[in-house]
Amino acid sequence: MNKKGNGGIMGVILEGNRLVLGTCYYPEHWPKRLWKEDLERMLAAGIEVVRIAEFAWSKVEPREGNYTYAFFDEFLDLAEETGMKVIFCTPTATPPAWLTEKYPEVLNADINGVLYRHGARRHYNYNSPVYQKFSGQIVEAFASHYASRPCIIGWQIDNEVNCEKNVFYSESDNKAFRVFLQDKYESLEALNEAWGTAFWNQTYTEWEEIHVPRKTYNDSTNPHEVLDYTRFVSDSARRFVKMQSNIIRKYIKPGDFVTTNGIFGNLDNHQMTEESLDFMMYDSYPNFAYCLNDYCDAPGEIKDRKWSRNLAEVRAVSPVFGIMEQQSGANGWNTRMEAPTPRPGQITLWTMQSIAHGADYVSYFRWRTCTMGTEIYWHGILDYSGRENRRIAEVRQIHEKLQGMKELAGSAYEAKVGIVRDYDNIWDAQLDVWHERVEKASQQALFKALQISHTPFDYVYLNDGTNAKDWAKYQVLFYPHATIITREREDVLRAYVKAGGTLVLGCRSGYKNRSGRCVMENLPGLLADLSGTDIPEYSFIAPDAGEVTIQWGDAKLTANVFADLLEPIGEGKQEAVYTSDYYAGSGALISNKVGKGKVYYYGTAFNEGSARIFLEKLDIITPYRDVVHVPESCEIAVRRKGEDRYLFVLNYDRNPVQIELRQRGIDLYTGKEVSGQRKLEGYGTMVVKLSKCQ
Repeated sequence: MNKKGNGGIMGVILEGNRLVLGTCYYPEHWPKRLWKEDLERMLAAGIEVVRIAEFAWSKVEPREGNYTYAFFDEFLDLAEETGMKVIFCTPTATPPAWLTEKYPEVLNADINGVLYRHGARRHYNYNSPVYQKFSGQIVEAFASHYASRPCIIGWQIDNEVNCEKNVFYSESDNKAFRVFLQDKYESLEALNEAWGTAFWNQTYTEWEEIHVPRKTYNDSTNPHEVLDYTRFVSDSARRFVKMQSNIIRKYIKPGDFVTTNGIFGNLDNHQMTEESLDFMMYDSYPNFAYCLNDYCDAPGEIKDRKWSRNLAEVRAVSPVFGIMEQQSGANGWNTRMEAPTPRPGQITLWTMQSIAHGADYVSYFRWRTCTMGTEIYWHGILDYSGRENRRIAEVRQIHEKLQGMKELAGSAYEAKVGIVRDYDNIWDAQLDVWHERVEKASQQALFKALQISHTPFDYVYLNDGTNAKDWAKYQVLFYPHATIITREREDVLRAYVKAGGTLVLGCRSGYKNRSGRCVMENLPGLLADLSGTDIPEYSFIAPDAGEVTIQWGDAKLTANVFADLLEPIGEGKQEAVYTSDYYAGSGALISNKVGKGKVYYYGTAFNEGSARIFLEKLDIITPYRDVVHVPESCEIAVRRKGEDRYLFVLNYDRNPVQIELRQRGIDLYTGKEVSGQRKLEGYGTMVVKLSKCQ
């Protein structure tokens, strides 16, 4: 694939030389008399690109085999007349009623085999040969007819792949799962060994005996089967995307791109991007932090800053990325989700949050609020009437700000700290409650400690093709719970440390192989030599244990969730001990010098306090303290291009705050030099080009 990076050609977006605004538009929802007016109003507001057609299969194929192109041709004519650019989508997220009625095998099913019927979206399954055929035909029809249009700059495949439903239990999935397993294991003997089917007499003697996970009386299933099933779901989704990408690429103009939107579960987004896309787009909805019901995660103190974690995730998948759907109004369906309208300034805040983390294209969802269907409460820039309002006024102000920020386009987010992740452990933590508990605790703690201490970080993915040289820019890598580890991946970790890096491991590391089976070596298994650690005993921290404390030099830490009791081996050195319960005196932290670097094995899960102490002890906390001082309610981010650095300060508090710029710079909103004490309004933002590179 001809990948395009910063400075390459990406239509009119992600070129590396300016920031671009767009919006999502649904011409099928509105009278044609509004189309031209809407496009002209968008352009006047600074919006240059619209995304269309992701749910509009029937507008081109209203009946099986009956193709008609006039509807979108008419809209594209207006786009070209007004100068609006278009991202065209394939419509496979919502198959038409004639298809699902005549061919119900295309539908997904729940774990009991009950089909999800027509009336919502994403109710199909990837593995139905019938759905693959019809999807290929509609993508061919769309691309062959529309791709040559001058206004089209790129293509979105489907919509939010694996969103809402990322498990599949249709009969087509049963059959495809068996093929997947036959390709992987080649023999039933190898599968039975990998899955440990001797347990509970689950041994298979024919391939037809194997199914996707099914309902059991206690909802317990073979964890090794479920791990492979998750890999199968990812493989199925990727093949579906690749099929569409291959078709589109036969027709697109030079310079046009192929993408999709969102980062969702049970999907290797890295591999999907590498094999099918030019870059990834993300859908950012920080307003979920303010949900009025229990649909959304409890935000805690971190609130909408949690979306900075999500943006770090997409940046790990696709360093060059944009936002396909950016919050612009209240969100909600008639069946779930209730959230308030963004307060004045929050649309700007969330836009700058996306740009701070690397997005050079931001497209708002949506232009007009829909007057029909499930999403009548998912508001856009305009309300039902289309009248002028403060949200479109704020979008105009954002456009004005971006004019002064053009030069930072193409710059990269700067971080010296990384959190290592890999899909095997992400998926294992979904099916294993022991793994999930420590993983969830540590991930939340590390993110909060890094955010509150103003220490930018990246997610860093470890896979079979990772080269440790790519990690050289990180002073410290946290790999909280490397439960599943392979020799090849241990080699990558070792090479990073030998070259001078610092690696921090957490409890419950190294005790499973790639199939999810527990190893019989002394723990932490393949990581024992690297970490200089032996684990003769381990346990969840009992509810009646009270506070389990750890002493590390002059610092007191509190253990969280689990306790590995550690002993040094080889050149390992005991750095800290437990000081309470029966763990008292046992090792809690081992360090081991490896080449020019060092490995730390921490025998418990992180909490915010212990994570902060690690940042302090390893001297990586608050790296921009000489550049800016801000209160905890603010996030800082730095993007860098060559010797130029651009500082973002984002205030997530509704109240004004004082910040101190300790280095002179140019305020890119105003073009004026700034330094010293500054007032930042509630939900206020500031972007400063720093005067020199330190």
